[in-house]
Order: sequence, then C-alpha cells, then structure tokens
Amino acid sequence: MELIQNTADLSAYLAADEAIDHHHPVVRETAGRLAAEVADSYAYARVAYEFVRDTIPHSQDSGDLRVTWRASDVLALGTGICYAKAHALAALLRAEDIPTALCYQRLTDGEGGHALHGLVAVRFHGAWHRQDPRGNKPGVDARFSLDGERLAWIPDPAAGELDCPLLYAEPHPAVLDALKKAPDRPYLCKTLPDAL
Repeated sequence: MELIQNTADLSAYLAADEAIDHHHPVVRETAGRLAAEVADSYAYARVAYEFVRDTIPHSQDSGDLRVTWRASDVLALGTGICYAKAHALAALLRAEDIPTALCYQRLTDGEGGHALHGLVAVRFHGAWHRQDPRGNKPGVDARFSLDGERLAWIPDPAAGELDCPLLYAEPHPAVLDALKKAPDRPYLCKTLPDAL
C-alpha cells in the first residue's frame, strides 16, 4: 500500500499541536532521557517506540477507565488507548526532529461493527514506515521495523477492514472529538469513529 501525506509540507509532521504537545516538560524530559541511551535517530525511534509500546499499558488491556488524548497526559498518567499512545509516540519522535504522521486502520470491533485503530508512520531514508505502539498481548506481536511492517493487525478486506493510506500531521478531527468528549473508556468504546 502506498502511504500518502495529507499535506505536502514535511515540516507539518514535526509540528506541535494540542494533542502532540512535544514542547511540554513531561515530553521533553522523557525524550531527553531516552535520547541519552542511544547513538542515532534510528536507535532513538526504536527505543521511543518500545517505551510507549511496553511501559504505557493500553487502557483496555489494563482495565484503566481514564481517557487520555494529549501526549503529555499519556506519558504522565501512563495510560491510553491506541490513539493516545500514537499521540505520545508522535510527540516523542517529533521532539527529536523525526517526522511522524498519524495513520489509521478500520478493523472489526468484536461486536459486529468496526472501529478505527490508530498508529503512526515515521519517515526514514525518504520513505514512510508504519509502526503500531498499541502494546502487545497474546495474539499481538507488533515490533518496530523499517524493513517490512510488523503491525498488531493486518486488515481483512472480506470483513470490511482496511488500511487508510492517508498520513495525517494532526489527529483526525473525528478521533480527537471522540477522545475529548468521552468521560471514561466504556463511553469512548461506544463512540469510537468507524471510518474517516
């Protein structure tokens, strides 16, 4: 699948916004600590990915009812669903000048419907590479890779699932709206967007 930038301006994929608030002290401190462990941008991207994937539980897996959407809150509170974890990873990567996009998949929701799943794409060597920081669990083994995708799920077109090829510089408005309006995760699960 060809990934398509939603905006031609690559600098948009380095920008801060209300959700990807990479100028926030919590994001800067975390990025600085992770960057001190590695020698180059590629190694930093891998370490940041593994940090978000492995140390911030997906709130549905952990049973946490809180809804986070701002990167700094995800890092400070240590919880979030896929979108929130993608915002946190995007902020950590952009904090170290690595262009990062938000992207989505449409997947079955286990209840007869569909929901969007959030992930990121990083730009290295002139190309975009999708990464899924949602967190591993039995049946899910996502890994950082610039050599072939290692995502949590591969969409099944026969089930109405699909990869969305657009790469967004900011969270999709439908996603951000659902996150902001949800008082808790059970409510959010009922209001997740199912398409872009």
